[in-house]
Amino acid sequence: MSMSKRDFIALADLIKARQWQERAEVGGFVHDIADFCQDQNPRFNRERWMDYLAGRCGPSGGKIKEENR
Repeated sequence: MSMSKRDFIALADLIKARQWQERAEVGGFVHDIADFCQDQNPRFNRERWMDYLAGRCGPSGGKIKEENR
């Protein structure tokens, strides 16, 4: 069974929670995980997943809601 979109989002959430703690070590590791995800599911959208990790979009690729200031 291949990974689903829900699986990819859960994985990204886990990485996001840790990446700011170990920023220097995460870069190559994240790309390795993205390679794995792409191998698991040819429909995996690597660019959107990486943008989500970086906080540039929401989990489905949409805009992030701005917080009220």
